Amino acid sequence: MTLVRGGLMLTLIKVLRWSTVAWLGIFPVLSMAHHSFTATFDVATVNELEGEVMSLQWGNPHVLITLRATDELGQQTIHEIESHSLSIMRRMDISSDALNVGDTIRVAGHPARQAENAMFVLNALLPSGQEIVFDPWGEPRWAENIGTTEVWQATEDDAEPQDEGIFRVWSTAMNHPNAWPFPEMFDLSLIDNYPLTDESRVVVEAFDPLTDLPTLNCVSKGMPTIMEQPYPMEIVEQGDSILLRIEEYDTLRTVHMTETVTPANQPFSKLGYSTGHWEGGTLVVTTTNVNWPHFDSVGIPLSDAVEIVERFTPSVDGSRLDVIMTVTDPATFTESVEIGKTWLAIPGIQVEPYDCIN
Repeated sequence: MTLVRGGLMLTLIKVLRWSTVAWLGIFPVLSMAHHSFTATFDVATVNELEGEVMSLQWGNPHVLITLRATDELGQQTIHEIESHSLSIMRRMDISSDALNVGDTIRVAGHPARQAENAMFVLNALLPSGQEIVFDPWGEPRWAENIGTTEVWQATEDDAEPQDEGIFRVWSTAMNHPNAWPFPEMFDLSLIDNYPLTDESRVVVEAFDPLTDLPTLNCVSKGMPTIMEQPYPMEIVEQGDSILLRIEEYDTLRTVHMTETVTPANQPFSKLGYSTGHWEGGTLVVTTTNVNWPHFDSVGIPLSDAVEIVERFTPSVDGSRLDVIMTVTDPATFTESVEIGKTWLAIPGIQVEPYDCIN
């Protein structure tokens, strides 16, 4: 078994503006960002721009702003600006009321490499004199930040011990080495760590993010890709089943805890068919019948013969949930692959409606 843990170092997260890799792609000209943020935006450069907000979409998967700027010669240009998602803005306590159509604002961000007049915004100076810091690891540039990063960057010290086992809302441990189970999203060279078959290597090499991207815009994810999502997840006991309410794309996974139905007789789907049992305090979930042809979002394929085994283990005090996923797919890997993710029990967090906007 090959271990490919999601041990993405925090320094790498900061440099690559991690979340943009996972969620960018609303503007067609910027869709390459799903594949490589640094290939799409000049992260070594931060430009400033001032203009009037012509349109504003405060939603998922991105906040989108159209800005009309006027240069010193009086010529007007239209700029397409995007940033992180509504889900992130909520947890940074930044309301859509902070920004309105007609406002004149100053923005700072990374210019697009290939698209003219496009930017990934990091900071915005508002008419009120206050500032939005869109980057969860960023700093104010001009004024006092109206938001907070305390929730988004919560650590194990902020987690709440509880005796409910796994049945509660869990938040991704953003500052934990196991925040991301698929670190190749941030560094494509890490794909080489996987024991790929010759056939799957051919698929990876032929992957084109402009045509083959599995997570463009509001296309929901299947298993196991959906489990990398960074938003809250609620685990609920409901009769003979356990439900996983995942915020991204309003995903609902059902784990069948009885043996009255044979998985082989069930239809195939993106999320597959999941059965579960308990081993002490650990929930063990086996998923088959998956017809989502992607292991991750950057090119590694998956066949419908895949079997995914997840082990959900809460810490002794119930403040942390460790998930280990073992993926076995002879068509993709020469041996089973094990990846992991850590969740925290952060007080007051809820699974919010995702309501993705195309």
